[in-house]
Amino acid sequence: MVEAVLLDLFSLPANLQSNIQGLLRNTLETIEKCSSIPAPFVYVMCCQKQGSERNSKQESLLPALREVQSLKKRLEVVRALTTAAALYTIKQRLDEKDLSIIKVILPTLRKDLMKVYIDHLFTAVYQFEFEDLQVASDCENLQIAEPRSEEQTLPTQDVALIRSEIQLYLESLPSLKGELTILRSSLIPDDIFLHGFTTRTGGISYIPTLSSCNLFSSSKRRDPQVVVKENLRRLANAAGFNPETFHRVKIDHANAVCIMGKTEPDSYDGIVTNQKGVTIAAPGADCIPVLFADPVRKACGAAHSGWKGTLLGVSMATVNAMVSEYGCNVKDILVVLGPSVGPCCYKLPHESAKEFHRIDPKCVRLFDSASPYIDIRRATRILLESGGILPENIQDDSVTDQNQNITFCTACHPDKFYSHFRDGTNFGTQIGFISIKD
Repeated sequence: MVEAVLLDLFSLPANLQSNIQGLLRNTLETIEKCSSIPAPFVYVMCCQKQGSERNSKQESLLPALREVQSLKKRLEVVRALTTAAALYTIKQRLDEKDLSIIKVILPTLRKDLMKVYIDHLFTAVYQFEFEDLQVASDCENLQIAEPRSEEQTLPTQDVALIRSEIQLYLESLPSLKGELTILRSSLIPDDIFLHGFTTRTGGISYIPTLSSCNLFSSSKRRDPQVVVKENLRRLANAAGFNPETFHRVKIDHANAVCIMGKTEPDSYDGIVTNQKGVTIAAPGADCIPVLFADPVRKACGAAHSGWKGTLLGVSMATVNAMVSEYGCNVKDILVVLGPSVGPCCYKLPHESAKEFHRIDPKCVRLFDSASPYIDIRRATRILLESGGILPENIQDDSVTDQNQNITFCTACHPDKFYSHFRDGTNFGTQIGFISIKD
């Protein structure tokens, strides 16, 4: 069932623009006849030309557009300088209304171009169907043709131009929810390592549960890769690392570790390196982003430790990789636990809680209940200490220095952090990152 219709008039020839009112009328009538719902939302893309002469022509169209808008309350005309700007504006309207099934009606020659824009600005959450808009030269008749069966590929240089247009537009957008903020640990020496934990401010993601510095894209969420890439570019600029040499773990909620420079596993929750200028990172939106630094051997690591990864020992697996690959002494390795859901908020079913109870009964609160509260930080800390990490080399501010707090509860601080536990399936993600300085 179509929820919204996008009518692409962005490249409508100049000789047809004077008859745009008739075109819109006929299009809207056709949409209503063909639509499975009485009145889908309709968005019309038009080009807003630069320059006074062209702007005067654009102004001459406004009365016609206003008349159509007054007839159809669900119609909005979006004018922008570029296709990227117009389409991204429409995406925001769709997301405000939680619309996902969109029919795109556009000139035949625009279809392959539009598909590239859509592939970059949308995710698999959205469903698009395309229909050809065929306009007679006198613009009195409107015909909607069936989609073409053949698939055409846009030339590589055209795709590159579209990517550049999208990137430049996203770079021009203002940051949301304040300045970009990075939390840093006093335990990791900043003369050797560059590191930090992100918060949710300072990016361009606008969907409430993802705003604003979301750093993970998924086919199940509405933030596309290009937006996450722009958020990462802004983070890299603020932190001082190269986003082109940035590597994030491929989450599996297990204990596999990737050794930078060796064959990359299909999925892994830990990553280690001794290469300078390479930034490695682990995400977290309740799960713990854990950072590891050895100032003696100049090696570092990052791990994503959720409740499953904690039980499987992903943190010690990351430590062991640093020891075996780079000759690190376990007593030299510094470990910082980043923002994550605290024992104040996090619950698991009783069967899963039993595993944490075996590590230490203090890791579980209200053990006899159906869903006890779990302390995955304490469990992580105990497993690290059991593996030889010195207690004083572990920073977990939930039990140590509250004045230098890094380990906030993500669920308790909606203004600072994303939380899957709190926000549901369309949640955002922060990261912990670390690199060895040149």
